[in-house]
Amino acid sequence: MRQVARRISTYTADVSGVCSALYELGGMVVMHDPSGCNSTYNTHDEPRWYAMDSLIFISGLAEIDAIMGNDDKLIDDVVTAAKQLSPQFVALARTPIPMLNGTDFDAIASVIERKAGIPVFYFPTNGTHSYVYGVGMALEKIADYYTGDGCEEQSDCDADGIRVNLLGVTPLDFSVTGTVESMKELLKEEGFALVSCMAMGSSLEEISQAGWADVNLVVSSVGLPAARLLQKKFGTPYVVGTPVGRFVNQIATDLRTAADTGKSIISCNARPDSVDSKIALIGESVLSGSMAAAISQVHGKAVKVICPLEAEEGLFVPGDVRASEEEELEKILKDMSVIIADPMYRPICPEDAAFYELPHEAFSGRIYRRKIPDFVKILQ
Repeated sequence: MRQVARRISTYTADVSGVCSALYELGGMVVMHDPSGCNSTYNTHDEPRWYAMDSLIFISGLAEIDAIMGNDDKLIDDVVTAAKQLSPQFVALARTPIPMLNGTDFDAIASVIERKAGIPVFYFPTNGTHSYVYGVGMALEKIADYYTGDGCEEQSDCDADGIRVNLLGVTPLDFSVTGTVESMKELLKEEGFALVSCMAMGSSLEEISQAGWADVNLVVSSVGLPAARLLQKKFGTPYVVGTPVGRFVNQIATDLRTAADTGKSIISCNARPDSVDSKIALIGESVLSGSMAAAISQVHGKAVKVICPLEAEEGLFVPGDVRASEEEELEKILKDMSVIIADPMYRPICPEDAAFYELPHEAFSGRIYRRKIPDFVKILQ
């Protein structure tokens, strides 16, 4: 029972991650599920739901159809909706029941694409991974399919300054409290030219020009698959880090260096080792590592990053920890004197530790949204 969360929340699942990544791109996302995944997504995981339209559907998978394998109903419903609504593409997201039944989504996607006459993408989500996996898959697929060989006309991408794509931008990490706008403004102030923002505030047309960027800025680990894809296709180097407080200077310097040398840089681990640190910061690897770096710059203290999500070892410094189970997290936290985390982690933190709230939309949903800061403007 170690994987049971008794006192803390759980992170947004991969299915919602796909929906979040594709929300603004004019496609139609279909979760193949009886119902439940859709209400969880639009109630807890999607702050844009009441301000911006998007075609997010649930298939309404019935028990008899799941047992008997009636795939024609899903195909017919999706094709009918696609012809009526004319989306840019269709995305099929798998949920636990069709995963257990072994539904052949590759074949279904192929049939729908032939009948609807538009691109159809299938994402093998299953509800057991976190949003990091789902968003990463979705952004990589969009970057691969729509960038082609780059802009059709060089003049389409002409710009003053180093051209940059922002990768890994969704409300699950940054919410809708101003951080995304501040990151765009920061790039402008530093003399960079923004090509696209994957995937908040950019159209598919803008994303199709992503290959003309001189460097990519990966502000969350969900953007790494797309960054590597763009590097493979176009040779574009990338910088991994979130512009937080004083750490923005390091990010700006690394962007210029990467654009000049063509070599990628992991900025978020440019900070002191945290082996002996009693200050813990819980969260997504890139944002948390960047915040830890900013804290070290301001206060001269090493910070131990505790990441409960999928992440790569190269994003950490010695002393950082990957831990996702409640029991394991509680053991690590009992020795900490200062803890920075979403308020829903408080029940497993020692009472004598100083606790600083840092809400994360992907963990506590809308409950503490008003307390989520503009990360660019804190720790100045």
